Amino acid sequence: MKKPFLLILLLCVSTAFYAQHKPRLFGYVNDKEKRPIELATVSVKGMAIGTTTNKNGFYELLLNAKDSVELFVSCVGYKPFVKKMLPDFKLAQLNITLETDTRELSAVEVNAPRLQTTTSELIDVSHWRMLPDASGGSIESLISTLPGVHSTNELSSQYSVRGGSYDENSVYVNGIEVYRPLLIRAGQQEGLSFINPDMVQNVSFSAGGFSSKLGDKMSSVLDITYKQPSAFEGAISAGLQGASAYVGTASSKFSQMHGLRYKSNSFLLGSLDTKGQYDPSFFDYQTYLTYNFNPHLELSFLGNISQNNYRFTPQEQETSFGTLQMPLQLKVYFDGQEEDVFKTQTGALTLTYKPTKNLKLRFSVSAFNTNEEETYDIAGQYWLYELAMTGKGKGEPSTTVGIGSYLQHARNTLDASVVGGSHAGELRAGNHLLEWGLGIQRECVTNKMKEWEYRDSAGYSLPYTSTLKVYNNLTADLQLESYRSSGYLQDTYKLRSDKGLWSFTGGFRINNWSYNKQLLFSPRLTVAFFPRSSNLSFRFATGVYYQTPFYKELRDTAVVGGNVVASLNNQIKAQRSLHFVLGADYHFIKWNRPFKFTAEAYYKPATNVIPYVVDNVKITYFGGNCAKAYSAGLDMKLFGEFVPGSDSWIGLSLMQSKQNIQKGTDGAGNPVYTGYISRPNEQRYSVTMFFQDYLPNNQRLKVNLKLIWSDGLPVAASHNPYVMAFRTPDYRRVDIGASYALIDKTHRPQNGVFSHMKSVWLNLDVFNLLDISNVNSYMWLSDIYNRQYAIPNYLTRRLLNFRVSAEF
Repeated sequence: MKKPFLLILLLCVSTAFYAQHKPRLFGYVNDKEKRPIELATVSVKGMAIGTTTNKNGFYELLLNAKDSVELFVSCVGYKPFVKKMLPDFKLAQLNITLETDTRELSAVEVNAPRLQTTTSELIDVSHWRMLPDASGGSIESLISTLPGVHSTNELSSQYSVRGGSYDENSVYVNGIEVYRPLLIRAGQQEGLSFINPDMVQNVSFSAGGFSSKLGDKMSSVLDITYKQPSAFEGAISAGLQGASAYVGTASSKFSQMHGLRYKSNSFLLGSLDTKGQYDPSFFDYQTYLTYNFNPHLELSFLGNISQNNYRFTPQEQETSFGTLQMPLQLKVYFDGQEEDVFKTQTGALTLTYKPTKNLKLRFSVSAFNTNEEETYDIAGQYWLYELAMTGKGKGEPSTTVGIGSYLQHARNTLDASVVGGSHAGELRAGNHLLEWGLGIQRECVTNKMKEWEYRDSAGYSLPYTSTLKVYNNLTADLQLESYRSSGYLQDTYKLRSDKGLWSFTGGFRINNWSYNKQLLFSPRLTVAFFPRSSNLSFRFATGVYYQTPFYKELRDTAVVGGNVVASLNNQIKAQRSLHFVLGADYHFIKWNRPFKFTAEAYYKPATNVIPYVVDNVKITYFGGNCAKAYSAGLDMKLFGEFVPGSDSWIGLSLMQSKQNIQKGTDGAGNPVYTGYISRPNEQRYSVTMFFQDYLPNNQRLKVNLKLIWSDGLPVAASHNPYVMAFRTPDYRRVDIGASYALIDKTHRPQNGVFSHMKSVWLNLDVFNLLDISNVNSYMWLSDIYNRQYAIPNYLTRRLLNFRVSAEF
């Protein structure tokens, strides 16, 4: 019995003796105002040695090295600190001051492992100009490569999250909610996203289980913070898709940013099957002004003006589809044109008061207005052929399956405005962070619609009756005026124990809408745990999430005298969803480089659901709470330096999203349901990748690749939204870009104009590298025998794009 005891004692003594001879480094991490920075990462580059600071900013490391090491300190929102040192000491103190990071940001770069205490992922962004993006350069295109986020239209910046609709995603810029135009039907009409990447500092994104302060939508939150420049800076870019310019200046009290963007995606639209004269023109101006009266009082203004013009004169269309056993081809000749105008203005004035370093109060007033016009008269004469395959693998028209024509007409206008005021505050007290907010807004919408479509097949009008009828039509003359009030209260509490760090974020939201007089209460809770001396961390989030209708969800239809007339349903209720999210992060070192594996499982049952159908990006709601639904799945992401010094990631999502719609009643008045069917945005699997690389001996030449492979979307049968007839083919797309630095931090002229440039890049992009014909939506054609054919609307093909960008 004595020998094992002596052996254990000897081992403990030798271990303690060895630890005592390891160099011990300790100190404090603070900001410029000497405030401690909690959860800053302190690590040794290239080694599995690291820790995080406590609430007092304190850290302690035992160095296991004889040669010089490189100490790396980082925290989101601050510039990284790097220091080379020789551990020739037994005990040393090193206090570190981190500076606020004010760089331009926009393709994801997480510099070091970071503790994620909520479901909101903070993303540092840089070098976004190298990202190959068919939409013209947007934050949303990068968000679409994250697991759980789905986008199957490169012409649109809209995305769905975990089975939800495009309208279930909140977007905030500096705490102000961003609205989109309401009449947009297709991705090519959208134009520019509100977010100007040149002006972005930080990006926070949550795919579910977000906290009480982050709004009243059911799926996700994208929270953008614009920067405040500390000195003169600027950027310009130009290419085949358009141009942009940005400038920022600062003095001791005043800072300002101005951004101009112009986009024309006519060269992209030229690769579509429908040929014609595309004349899109999208313009945007943004400004962010900040004035500091004193260290405690700040006034800021955020302004945006945009105008999107879309003109299109179609000429002809040739689309091949079908199967190997029955190949088909549609040939259409057009007459007429479409002309759409979308004008939006946004302004927000914010006063921020900090009476003490632990208390911050913010008061904001904001206004948004959109004026939209949609006008088209397009006639088409079509022939539907069955193809006979030739020896060269090409098809030639052999048999006429159908012949006919159609005429589409629309005169739609919409004017909407949202004016509101809000107050938000936060108070730090010990281990607590208390946050609260109150807001009220007035919403006015005026919408007039008159659209119809006439079809005939072989000289017979459809539907075939003894009297002439149009194929479909819609008439609306609607006005909405309402008030919406909301408030939230939440507390974040951090507790350190012998087993690790606990973080609790709990709170609630209250919401009331005058239109349906519904009062809503939404409790939410997030718990995170970081075990001591472990690379694993865990988090769990749950809560009740209500989404009150805005305008489109209210619109119900009824047949009056043979015409479809829209009306507003004032009995409609808010949709309700429960979120259960369980996640884990694992940090590890591989090939002497940092990696992070993240997994989140979720379950989201929903009631009072307002069903909808999707055509391109147009969402048409049923106008009532007539369904229940659920979404469940697993999202995984591997993030790290697959190539030294360049961050990349690969994501995998598995999901099931179903809904049960009430489609009527039986003879006894009992409700009749469809049974659980796929929701319109159910994509059962998705693989995404963002990869960066460079030449080993020449880092001035870089390559960026973006890959999306996702399940096809369910397609509802024509005029029968209760039946999902089939799915589109898988969405598969690879975009790749090569960038060469004419000027960078290591290759800059010492004299002349170019000595003031931070960087100059030449970029060559290949969109849709594999030249895959992805399907966006379907047009249904019928013949006199009521046989229906689903004609696919294909997206863009392979294209080359050239860009040049510069920063100064």
